[in-house]
Amino acid sequence: MSNKHIVWHDHHISKQERSKIKDQKPCILWFTGLSGSGKSTIANAVESALLASGKHTYLLDGDNIRMGLNRGLGFSEQDRVENIRRIGEVAKLFVDAGTIVLSAFISPFQKDRDAVRALVEAGEFIEIFVDTPLDVCEKRDPKGLYKKARSGEIPDFTGISSPYEAPRKPEIRIVNDRISVDDAARQVVDYLQERGYLNA
Repeated sequence: MSNKHIVWHDHHISKQERSKIKDQKPCILWFTGLSGSGKSTIANAVESALLASGKHTYLLDGDNIRMGLNRGLGFSEQDRVENIRRIGEVAKLFVDAGTIVLSAFISPFQKDRDAVRALVEAGEFIEIFVDTPLDVCEKRDPKGLYKKARSGEIPDFTGISSPYEAPRKPEIRIVNDRISVDDAARQVVDYLQERGYLNA
């Protein structure tokens, strides 16, 4: 389908104006890591802490998005790329709305995470690597996915039969095998506070 008849409409209200009224700088907090690494748990804790400080946030979670927006996508490499592309576009809209958006996705490929970073301005994409050893993730296995992957029930499973490309230079790296959820969340909140994201 051709896009030649589609015209971009500029808004009367700017991202800066939306951010100012919220007293914050919008950004994407992109949590990446293996299944079971603790991405969603930490992202939820960060959002709770930000909400307690009066900040405007929204959390995009991988499983939840696949139940709606990305319901028709599978787990092939092509579908994973499209999954992240769509999420990136949604996250960009939240940033334009002046919101701090938290995205918790395995997002195994560096090029896809870089593509989302390229959608927004410098400083608006914060890559957070939840660095949890595979054996720890597999012991946790909260959804029983590793067991299914090992038995061959789930093909193309990240960390087992499909690769995970760890971030080369994440803004934040959380080694999540011997720290509490609160301590992990505090690393993210402190980063935002120190760099002025929590004030317009």
